[in-house]
Amino acid sequence: MPRSSNNVASRRRRKKILNEAKGYWGSRSKVYSVAKNAVEKALQYQYRDRKARKREFRKLWIIRINAGARLNEVSYSQLMGAMKTKNMEINRKVLADLAVHEPDTFAAIVKQAVN
Repeated sequence: MPRSSNNVASRRRRKKILNEAKGYWGSRSKVYSVAKNAVEKALQYQYRDRKARKREFRKLWIIRINAGARLNEVSYSQLMGAMKTKNMEINRKVLADLAVHEPDTFAAIVKQAVN
């Protein structure tokens, strides 16, 4: 019996990789072996940066809360400590948004937490 080659599946596999590599520069989007490496690396970066994005946003929120808190003559750590003792459960994302867009509300929260 002659050997059968599964061309349909092979072509589909290669086409999938080349479609994922669309928009890449030069042979990274044209040559299968190069595109495969580029796509694998891109997927590694995606996985890594999904985690990094969360860290970066948390850092940004802390910076914004600290800036808002210092306008109200208290440091970030003092504010968060005071909020913890008073059981005020407002997450950093919301606090940062209030500090930037509604400073009066943020000031009221700081006053309630610290006093």
